[in-house]
Amino acid sequence: MDFINNFTHTSLTQSQFIAISLIFIWSGFVRSGIGFGGAALALPLLLLVYDQPIYFLPIVGSHLLFFSILTLTTRMQNVNWRVLGKVLAVVIIPKIAGIFGLLNLPNNWLVISVFSITFFYGVIWLFNYTIRSQSKVVDVFLLSLGGYTSGTSLIGAPMIITVVARYVSKYQLRETLFVLWIVLVLFKLGAFVYVGVDLQWQSSLVLLPFVGIGHYLGLRAHDYFLNADSTLFHRILGGALITVSSVGLIKYFF
Repeated sequence: MDFINNFTHTSLTQSQFIAISLIFIWSGFVRSGIGFGGAALALPLLLLVYDQPIYFLPIVGSHLLFFSILTLTTRMQNVNWRVLGKVLAVVIIPKIAGIFGLLNLPNNWLVISVFSITFFYGVIWLFNYTIRSQSKVVDVFLLSLGGYTSGTSLIGAPMIITVVARYVSKYQLRETLFVLWIVLVLFKLGAFVYVGVDLQWQSSLVLLPFVGIGHYLGLRAHDYFLNADSTLFHRILGGALITVSSVGLIKYFF
């Protein structure tokens, strides 16, 4: 494990490193497969292994940049720029406010907020509820809440997607979201650099091949997800998220 610890600057055990590597495979698969969830569906698992959000967020962000740009190189024609511009105009200020919260809130608060929001997502997916927006006011509320949550933890994607999916076809959705994630992550990484947060670039490099495996598998599965009934998948995923979040919350409250 000397090689691993020389790159990660942490005292990870071999079992922790294996677990984190598998989670990053999952992160890459989800992000390229459905266009979101690389952080939302991986961060709660990562925090069960090593409960420091500020350690993982730069790694997740740098991976998102790399693989999103890689995917977009041949798919820019699928980006809906008109909708993207309108969404960014609403999201950007709450995003900055969320980053400020991330850099100033106690670690325990951040961890608890991640598990609580993930528990909420789990309930929605398990019981096949749908967050719907039928008005501009609700659109702005969901985008603002998603932007703030994205700023604090990178897990605001499901709320943002609820709005974007109303105005973008399913064939444009993933690529439009990828450009949005790139802009938002650049803001976060820029803030990290400004205040002197370690970007964990060595850890990012060590874990990059594992994300690459998931990214490749997700690209292969993307067409299937476009045409398949995702209800069963979401329910299974929802149950898993509820279990993971419950374990995390019990750990911090009891």
